[in-house]
Amino acid sequence: MRYKPMVLKIRFCIAPLDVLKIRLQLQYHSLADPLTQRLPHTPAGVLVVARDIFRHEGITGFWKGNIPAEGLYLSYGAIQFLTYRSTSQFIETLAEGRDVSLPGPAKSFVAGAVAGTAATTATYPLDLLRTRFAAQGTERVYEGLLASIRDITRNEGYTGFFRGLTAGIGQIVPYMGLFFASYESLKVPLAGAHLPFGSGDAVAGITASVLSKCAVFPLDTVRKRLQVQGPTRSKYIGGTRMPVYDRGIWATLTTIVKTEGSKGLYRGLGVSLTKAAPASAVTMWTYERALSALRTLDEKAQDLDIK
Repeated sequence: MRYKPMVLKIRFCIAPLDVLKIRLQLQYHSLADPLTQRLPHTPAGVLVVARDIFRHEGITGFWKGNIPAEGLYLSYGAIQFLTYRSTSQFIETLAEGRDVSLPGPAKSFVAGAVAGTAATTATYPLDLLRTRFAAQGTERVYEGLLASIRDITRNEGYTGFFRGLTAGIGQIVPYMGLFFASYESLKVPLAGAHLPFGSGDAVAGITASVLSKCAVFPLDTVRKRLQVQGPTRSKYIGGTRMPVYDRGIWATLTTIVKTEGSKGLYRGLGVSLTKAAPASAVTMWTYERALSALRTLDEKAQDLDIK
């Protein structure tokens, strides 16, 4: 199957958007502190951040953190879809034994939430490394991937790799639940729309991704802020002015709203949607093709058994 090289190519292409999104999310812009304001009452926008990266870090600055991100995307997708399919089958088996059935969207929500939790927990260290490398400016915090693993283990312990995990799970449970529930609801009507190359799956994936991403984006911002906490916090872009968030998700949310306004929770949303849409489209299109191929193999195997 060509899923692996396709995912790697997509990930490489969208890496600059990922770096821009993370930089925007970590951009601290206090409404009460003029020293944090790049422009009057306005934080730096996408073009300003992109220009600063290119000017001070060069073109390679847009691909910081891409190595752990590649591993994250490959492993996350594999765990996510395996868990989603297994959970869906388990729910169906459980419902048959009790002669009850969950509505389709409810089953998709539960299976998606379980899949998201499993994939997020298993791959979280890679997510944290991706964020920390992307947040590095001209000052290098880590010399390389192995050095980062060694330094975090030595200075923060193994729990250091899971900073912000609670926020990650708090984000991913509703996100994946909403994503799969929306996707399964949209897939059927779009399948009858006679779109070329079976692209109804892609359209459903894009729509589901946009809806669910907008709903949970504040928690994604909280997760990014928490991931750069610790002994190296001041070395990241904006880290010297960013407050210390050490009292949990709700305290971080309220601190951001209090000091930066509600807009502070949504910095980078536009870039995030631009990045997520094509990835979701290709992922769901590939997922449906893979399921179709597996069903065909099962049917052929059953035919051989009958004969």
